[in-house]
Amino acid sequence: MPSPLTLVTLALTGATSALKVPRQANSSAAYSVKTPPLDTPWTYKVGTNPWPEYPRPQLQRSQWKSLNGIWTYQNATSLDAVNSPPTGQTLANEVLIPSCLESGLSGIQGTNTLYSWFATSFDVPSSFTGGRVLLNFGAIDYEATVFVNGKNATFHRGGYFAFTVDVTDHLQPSGSNELLVFVHDPTDSDPYVIPIGKQTLHPSHIFYTPCSGIWQSVWIESAPSSYITQLDIAAGADGTVNATVTSSGNSTGAVTIAVIDRKTTATVATHKASSNAQTTFSVDAVSLWSPDSPTLYDITVTFGDDEVSSYTGFRTISRGVVNGVERPLLNGEFIFTFGTLDQGFWPDGIYTPPNREAMVYDLQTLKKLGFNSVRKHIKVETALFYQATDELGLLVFQDMPSLRPLQSETFDNCSTATILPNADQQAEFARQLDNLIIQQRPFPSIFTWIVYNEGWGQITSYYPEFGLTERVRQLDPSRLVDSTTGWYDHGAGDYSDNHHYANPQCGSPFYSIQSTAYDPSRIGLQGEFGGIGNNVSIDHLWNVQAAIDTINQTYELDTTLEAWNYRGHRLLGDLLDQTAIWSCSGGIWTQTTDVEGEVNGLLTYDRRILRPDVAQWQTDINLLYVAAASRSNASTTLPSISGYSFTVPTPYPSEYSETMPSWSPNGFEYSATPPPPFVSGSSPTSGSAASAYSPISASATAPSAYFTATSQSSASSTAQPSGYSTFTTLSSWSGEFRSSGYGSATSTGYTASMLSGHGYHSTWA
Repeated sequence: MPSPLTLVTLALTGATSALKVPRQANSSAAYSVKTPPLDTPWTYKVGTNPWPEYPRPQLQRSQWKSLNGIWTYQNATSLDAVNSPPTGQTLANEVLIPSCLESGLSGIQGTNTLYSWFATSFDVPSSFTGGRVLLNFGAIDYEATVFVNGKNATFHRGGYFAFTVDVTDHLQPSGSNELLVFVHDPTDSDPYVIPIGKQTLHPSHIFYTPCSGIWQSVWIESAPSSYITQLDIAAGADGTVNATVTSSGNSTGAVTIAVIDRKTTATVATHKASSNAQTTFSVDAVSLWSPDSPTLYDITVTFGDDEVSSYTGFRTISRGVVNGVERPLLNGEFIFTFGTLDQGFWPDGIYTPPNREAMVYDLQTLKKLGFNSVRKHIKVETALFYQATDELGLLVFQDMPSLRPLQSETFDNCSTATILPNADQQAEFARQLDNLIIQQRPFPSIFTWIVYNEGWGQITSYYPEFGLTERVRQLDPSRLVDSTTGWYDHGAGDYSDNHHYANPQCGSPFYSIQSTAYDPSRIGLQGEFGGIGNNVSIDHLWNVQAAIDTINQTYELDTTLEAWNYRGHRLLGDLLDQTAIWSCSGGIWTQTTDVEGEVNGLLTYDRRILRPDVAQWQTDINLLYVAAASRSNASTTLPSISGYSFTVPTPYPSEYSETMPSWSPNGFEYSATPPPPFVSGSSPTSGSAASAYSPISASATAPSAYFTATSQSSASSTAQPSGYSTFTTLSSWSGEFRSSGYGSATSTGYTASMLSGHGYHSTWA
């Protein structure tokens, strides 16, 4: 079997995916890659036989044929065009499938993509012996009507979900068959409010070029008259397997499920059951799936004359209280989840990666840096993406693609407006949420479902997230639910999720006005933070002036990679504090790559520059896991790792007063023993303060400030303890008290008289 980094490509005997799709008449404009505003190392390696891998690894058949390749395309003028399919006609242009029409890889790079026709032809291989021919689409954005030999075969709505149609009765007795697909993709045009994620017809900074058309793989396969339509398998850490085999027409019949050790190829369990009913059985002495050990087991399922291949991983996802704090659990143990915001955009393919190698490169990069998670941000990927996260060992926080977040024709800033759905649009959102759960739940790496992002499309007259959360749990009780990542949190779901840039505010008693305070009855998660940027030369930028003009909207721009890595080091230190002292259980760093006008990725948009200092980031990320492990074990002292040492005080004193040393333009670091977690009470008066202070040492290293303030008033001078210069007394100050915080540090130190927050001090070597 393949290694985790190799992955399965064309492992199925008898697959005919390499067969080229016959082209239409030569009068169509010939295909070639249109030069995109930015290319990648894979742009010109795609060729005309893209994505040859079997597209659906969780339900594989041996007799199949890829229809990916060169099709023909032309735009249409209205929705009524669907009533007059161009049967037997030659369409105007050749187009690469799968691709987004707006992409350079498509060969079209179109902008008028509201209505489109796609055409190809195919022969049914003589090796297809099953009797039925199934036509499969990985995803079409947004509405698709499919015609086979001029006959309407099916209609599908939803830009992120696969669908299958039995086309046997529409096929010619022999020879070539014509396939036409009419696509309607309104994106965010009025009056549509549909799930689109970050797509917009008017790209601007955090909203990007849309994707229209057939953007995932197309294939046909052979099946018997009664065949498996869906396979749901969930394997727990105790060896229990819950399985449901759904058949065409709900026909009842005998099912045999075999579980195979991928390393030894030995069959470790065989179970017989009936179709269309859940069955449960056990496998002895299983090896568990986790990010550190992503062990997978292969599965074969037979139902009558049908046989499909799949796989699973044995793991259990839950939540529970660990040493007084609500935590996410994997296989019964607290796991600190640390990942990136992964948007899945490509400068050459938009939604469609150039190939599997390119797609997996992003994930391998995250794994190399030490991330154990990825948040798939308001997009649903090809099934091969989730196969890769399963095999690499990356936990997936899967977003439901959001409804239209803003009226882009009127508003440039997403915070100024959100377009709320009417009753029908909300019902469609809920239907597609069902599709998301049902389609993706077989993948063991999916850890958490996310319903709403930052309130986009979230109705405010009532709280729909409660009902949607319960629906998600009905469809998949085996995973956690993050009902509202960011804000507009009314208490639904398993997470108390905060978004804050650039510094985190995770599971802590301090928060900003746009965020919601941490709820200790749920898991504390930093759903987004970081977002620090570093501009690059034009040969690594999305060369569209409108995007370049928005680069300065980045949360923070650092002029050099050294400064960028320093700031990353600081922000990860913030999260480390919140993990070691407070109740932070995970974080999502923004983001995996640059996207168009955003330059805050670990990788540039073309994937040619990796910004992180790899050794530094590996150490910083590992410290998060060490701190979390310490909280699991109720230890108060954490080891020194790569120059970073810290101690968690116990017990926490109820009152503490502390004086900061004076700040110089060069900055300094300091440490206090013992570090005070809380500071409160009256400000010290002249002549009586010295005994209240811990020893403080300062050295001129990297600059840093010392408070995150939400209020400040009545500042005045006061006497200084021996050895220091003038200090300022703050009669009212609330916020965070730590060496890598933010605030108005000046050339004098501070005495805090009413300061809430923590005084956890860190010293970097």
